[in-house]
Amino acid sequence: MTVNKLTIYQVLIRLFGNKNNTNKPNGTLLENGVGKFDDFTFEALSSIKDMGFSHIWYTGVLEHATQTDYSAYGIENDCPAIVKGIAGSPYAIKDYYDVDPDLAENIQSRKKEFESLITRTHQSGLKVIIDFVPNHVARVYKSDSKPGWITDLGECDDSQFAFLPQNNFYYIPGTMLCPRFNISGIDNEYVEYPAKATGNDRFDAFPERNDWYDTVKLNYGVDYCGGHIKYFDPIPPTWHQMLDILKYWTQKGVDGFRCDMAEMVPVEFWEWAIPQVKEINNKVLFIAEVYNPLEYRNYLFNGKFDYLYDKVGLYDTLKSVICHNHSTLEITGCWQQLEGIQKKMLNFLENHDEQRIASDFFAKDPVKAIPALIVSFLMNTNPVMVYFGQELGERGMDAEGYSGCDGRTTIFDYWSVDTIRRWNNDGKFNNDRLTEKELNLRDLYIKVVNVCKNEKAISDGRFFDLMYANTNNVHFDYNRVYAFMRGDEREVVLVAANFADYPQNLDLWIPRHAFEYFKIPEGVSLETVDLLSGEKGQFVLEESLPLCISVDSNSAIVVKMTW
Repeated sequence: MTVNKLTIYQVLIRLFGNKNNTNKPNGTLLENGVGKFDDFTFEALSSIKDMGFSHIWYTGVLEHATQTDYSAYGIENDCPAIVKGIAGSPYAIKDYYDVDPDLAENIQSRKKEFESLITRTHQSGLKVIIDFVPNHVARVYKSDSKPGWITDLGECDDSQFAFLPQNNFYYIPGTMLCPRFNISGIDNEYVEYPAKATGNDRFDAFPERNDWYDTVKLNYGVDYCGGHIKYFDPIPPTWHQMLDILKYWTQKGVDGFRCDMAEMVPVEFWEWAIPQVKEINNKVLFIAEVYNPLEYRNYLFNGKFDYLYDKVGLYDTLKSVICHNHSTLEITGCWQQLEGIQKKMLNFLENHDEQRIASDFFAKDPVKAIPALIVSFLMNTNPVMVYFGQELGERGMDAEGYSGCDGRTTIFDYWSVDTIRRWNNDGKFNNDRLTEKELNLRDLYIKVVNVCKNEKAISDGRFFDLMYANTNNVHFDYNRVYAFMRGDEREVVLVAANFADYPQNLDLWIPRHAFEYFKIPEGVSLETVDLLSGEKGQFVLEESLPLCISVDSNSAIVVKMTW
C-alpha cells in the first residue's frame, strides 16, 4: 500500500521530556528543569511512530537567546532586557549553526547529541523536521559554531546607512534603541546603537511590548523604506548566508524545514534557494508559514514550497464552527478558495502559536473538536499535524511566567506539561497514569491518524462535498453537520461530522453527480464498515431516496462502502 499522506507530530523539545513537576512561575532551569534530546528514547519515538505519525517537527532545536548563563561553555550571555521569558523564545536565534545548550546532557557535545537524535529518529522509521527562522534573529547574534569560511551576520555591515543591499541588517542611523516600555523592568541595561529594525518590520528605534522586540529584521535586499525597491543583482550576501545554513542542516540529515514567517522573506529568495538545497536531498520538505491567501500560489509555484499552513482558511473556520459562531456551510468555502492547491496545505487544530482546544479560551472540552479533527484530517490528501498533548486534551491553562495564562503552552519558560509528563511516566511512555477520558481521546486520535494514512480513499482518493445537495433539506442540519465523500476505485468513504452538542438523526441526499463521479452502483447493497467504531453493515444508495444516518454529539461517522 502506497501512503502519500504526511502525518506530523510537533513537539517542543524543552518541555517534552521534562519530568520535574515544580512548575514555579518564572522559574529557572535549575528550579523547573528542562527536557533533553536524549529524552527522545527509542521507547518515546516508537510510541509516536505507533500513533501513526510519519514526521516529527522538533521545535526549539537551534541556539536562541536565553537568560540562562552558559558563559562557562564559551557562549556569551544574553541581556535579560531583550529576552522574552527566562528560557527565551526559540524564534530568537543567536547561532544558526548551533543547537540549544539547554537540550544537551553534555553541553560541550550538544551538536553530537542532536545528530544522535536524528539517527534515532530515522532508525525509528520517522523523519525529522526543524524550524528555519529566516526573517529575523536575536538582537545580539553571534555564531561561535559556524564553519571557518562563513561570514557572521552583521560582521561586514556598514551601520551608517539605513539600507545597503550588502548589509545583513537594517539600521536607524544616529539613533539609539529606545523601546516604548520598560523592558523587563530594567532601565538602560541594554544599549543598541545605532538601533536595528525590529523583526516584525518595525523600521524605527521605538518597538512596543507587542512587537517582536527580542529580534532584528534580516535584509534580503529589499529597501522597505525606499519604495520596496528590490536589489537582487548581484545576489545579496544574506541570500548566500541563509542558503549555507539550510545546506548545513540538510547535510546533517534533517528531512524538512518549517520556515517561520516565510512570507516576510521575498519569494525570489526561496525560488533561488530551495532548488539548491534539493540538489543535496531531493526529498527534503519545505513547509511555509504564510498567512496571506493572495500569496499562496506565489510561494508554492514561484517560491517552490512543498506545503503551506492552512491557518487563515480552514483552521480559523473550524475554530469558529467548533465554538458555534459559524455554520458548517462555511467549510465548503475553505476548499473552494484553495481550488487546485488543496493538496499543498498543512491542516492542524493546534500548534505552538494557537490556543489549546481544551483551554478556556477555545472549546474548554477537547471532545468538542472531534468533528473538526475528522474533517481536517480526512477531507483531502494533504499533510496533517498534531501538537504534542493535543491527543490527550492538554488544556494549556498554566500561568508559566512570561506567557501568562493565555490558553497556550509556553514557548518562553522552563516548565513541564502535565499530560505529557504522565504519559512519559519515567520514560515508559505507557497509559498507566492517564485518565479514562485521556485514553479515549488518544485512542480516537490514533484511529483518525491511521485512517487518513492507511485508507487509500483518504490518503490518495478524490473528494466530493455533499453540502450543496442538502442546503434545502429540512431533515439535515446544514449549520452543525458537514458531510462529504472520499473515493477510490470500487470504494468510497462517507464522512458526516456533527458539531452539535446533541445526537442527530439525519436524511442525507446523495446527488447524481456523486454516483457518476465515483461510479457508485445505484440500488445495490453495499458492504459497509465504520472506520472508527468498526461497526459493519450495509447501505443501499439511491438518488431518489435519502440515506438515513445517525451521528452522536460532537462526533462523526466515517463509513467505508465497497462494491
